[in-house]
Amino acid sequence: MTEYTTRVLNAVRTKNANEPEFLQAVQEVISTIEPVLTAHKKYEDNCILERITEPERTIIFRVPWTDDEGHIRINRGFRVEFNSAIGPYKGGLRFHPSVNLGILKFLGFEQVFKNSLTTLAMGGGKGGSDFDPKGKSDAEVMRFCQSFMTELQRHIGADTDVPAGDIGVGGREIGYLFGQYKRLRNEFTGVLTGKALNWGGSLIRPEATGYGCVYFAQNMLATRGDDVSGKVCTVSGSGNVAQYLVEKLNQLGAKVVTMSDSNGTIYDPAGIDAEKLAWVMELKNVRRGRIKEYAEQFAGSQYMEGQRPWSIPCDCAFPCATQNEINGREAETLVKNGCKLVAEGANMPTDLDGINVYLQSKILYGPAKAANAGGVAVSGLEMAQNSQRLNWTREEVDTKLFDIMKNIHENAYKHAHEYSADCTADFTNYVAGANIAGFVKVADAMIDQGLV
Repeated sequence: MTEYTTRVLNAVRTKNANEPEFLQAVQEVISTIEPVLTAHKKYEDNCILERITEPERTIIFRVPWTDDEGHIRINRGFRVEFNSAIGPYKGGLRFHPSVNLGILKFLGFEQVFKNSLTTLAMGGGKGGSDFDPKGKSDAEVMRFCQSFMTELQRHIGADTDVPAGDIGVGGREIGYLFGQYKRLRNEFTGVLTGKALNWGGSLIRPEATGYGCVYFAQNMLATRGDDVSGKVCTVSGSGNVAQYLVEKLNQLGAKVVTMSDSNGTIYDPAGIDAEKLAWVMELKNVRRGRIKEYAEQFAGSQYMEGQRPWSIPCDCAFPCATQNEINGREAETLVKNGCKLVAEGANMPTDLDGINVYLQSKILYGPAKAANAGGVAVSGLEMAQNSQRLNWTREEVDTKLFDIMKNIHENAYKHAHEYSADCTADFTNYVAGANIAGFVKVADAMIDQGLV
């Protein structure tokens, strides 16, 4: 690493010593954009790395609410407004016991470059709470969301900061949050995305992250004259992203053999077809059950308690659960078992050791900031529809999503081959390409706008 990047990375480590996920994300980006920093000294002269690794604003607040037994409960709320150089802050809200400032800074930092790649006018941010909606009644979730929004509404707006859903924040939570915002501010604006269709939502938004990840994988495979048809695929997770990713893979002729949740993995050698997927959706979205019930329902499948899917042989792997769910050893197992493509539906699901395994093995690897950008892309399209007071058809939104994912791939491919020394006719370093393409757009905008 150069003297400049080493100095910045050491300073970030010192200031954020107890935030491993954030440090991991910063190191991964800085280590891949060095060729651009060397070629264009303006970024060092304007201290872009020092500025881009520091959030513009971090908001932390208490969230008091009352449970169904009348007991007062207290959670912590966050909003990290990371960078607004190319548009209003945009990024999801996560409700999960694991939420802390370091995780949200990592997610917000990644969101800056992901949003830049979409070509839409969106900055990067992230937020949430250590509140766990699992096991809570609708009334409890509503009371929590109303309390959370009572404070958050001071800091967001359609042209300032536009949150969306993430883990633990689905249509129910977005509805409660929006209703409280509308009541407090007396305005009906596109302040949140992921809304229901009958009050400002966009078609394809629930499907967007999963569909977009498959579209990105298709574009990667096309560089080698291939596609997903006939491929055996392993998928982790069983939430929104995983569900619609499996749906799109099925539509394109692939065979998905795994899904998972935090307790374990189901393996179905016959494939999780449309009928079985519909059962999983009812299990997870309506009954809110555990994935182990799948093995009890469908003969020939098995449940692997406490295990992740990465020991199952496959052609393509799609991690869609959570951060750092694939380590170096599991990445080696994937490659050894014949995996030729990894496309990330979750945020940073592979740790640095695992990423190095992919790159050294020269498989097709679509990092999260590129491969899972479909969700925020359609959130951006929802913002555009809200601004125009229009609703586009399903076909219009899906076509725009497909085009955005194709453009993201082309942009990452172009910048990788322009700046990354390890790219060849047969290998593209999409990590470097995505980071460089996302960085250049944001950094140039920061320079244009002066020291702010």
